[in-house]
Amino acid sequence: MVDFNIAIIPGDGIGVEVTAAAWEVSLAAAEICGVKLSATKFPWSCDHYIKTGAMMPLDGVETLRNYDAILLGAIGWPANVPDDVSLHGLLLRIRKEFDLYANVRPHKLLSGVTGPLRAENIDILCIRENTEGEYSGAGGRVHRGTADEVAVETSVFTRHGVERILRYGFEMARKRRRQLASVTKSNAQRYSMVFWDDVTRQLSAEYPDVEVRSYHVDAIAARMIMLPETLDVVVASNLFGDILSDIGAAIQGGLGFAASANIDPTGRSPSMFEPVHGSAPDIAGKDAANPIAAIWSAAMMFEHLGQTKLASRISDAVGRACARGVGAGLPSSSYGTRHITNEILLEIAR
Repeated sequence: MVDFNIAIIPGDGIGVEVTAAAWEVSLAAAEICGVKLSATKFPWSCDHYIKTGAMMPLDGVETLRNYDAILLGAIGWPANVPDDVSLHGLLLRIRKEFDLYANVRPHKLLSGVTGPLRAENIDILCIRENTEGEYSGAGGRVHRGTADEVAVETSVFTRHGVERILRYGFEMARKRRRQLASVTKSNAQRYSMVFWDDVTRQLSAEYPDVEVRSYHVDAIAARMIMLPETLDVVVASNLFGDILSDIGAAIQGGLGFAASANIDPTGRSPSMFEPVHGSAPDIAGKDAANPIAAIWSAAMMFEHLGQTKLASRISDAVGRACARGVGAGLPSSSYGTRHITNEILLEIAR
């Protein structure tokens, strides 16, 4: 029996509920597939910050290094802790210190789920650079509180960082429909985005079997809504990938269906898996959150760990449940967290 030890960080708000659902489904599927799972839950959250003054301990990253993977619920409770504090104090810290440079977000409209578009054949893999770019944190503020106050936020793009995320995108495209869309805003950003375009052209020579197209971010945002079926793998910078993947979530039925993975392709560090939707404090504790994004993220975790049978058991169960209409009526009191989890558990057992 294969044994995996997972670090679970439920976090804030609905993160607690959807992570519990994802782990319950994972355990049920693992038992059938002959995989032994163990887990340690860490209370790192905005509540932890209020109690201790830190989102996670100083040695938190080193503690996580001992695990095979990390399952994260959601981080953030802006009424109590500013979002920039919670984000940089935990999520971005883990991403950067573990060098989880590939943020992978699948946007697939599942059978039985009604999206806002007339298009039905939506299957886009959005790959977002995850460690530098616009979220590098390089900058500062001076003359605070005065009429002369200045804020500077500098994007950082390195050849190493841009090349490796584009190469990851090319490799993913080879495994899918061999189409890559590279996203910039090079008509306005003359240095960083022209540089990204240059690296895209240079790498495309190594992948003659992949059709490459470059888009400005505004153009591809429109294309994701008007012609989503024409897109396969989309690769973008930290900021652009963040925004585009929310469009992807919307057209696949909502944030409750949007899973993601923060991956270190080298395998030197544990990768982290999380739903895209955030902590949604307004519905926390109300059994109103759709757990499918978290459950799908767990399936991505097992796929990454090489457990394809276990990953398929979970993702197939989600697909069959959705085909029966489970989760399609959200938001609705009749399709709450517990109900959807139970329906997926029924499919796991079949």
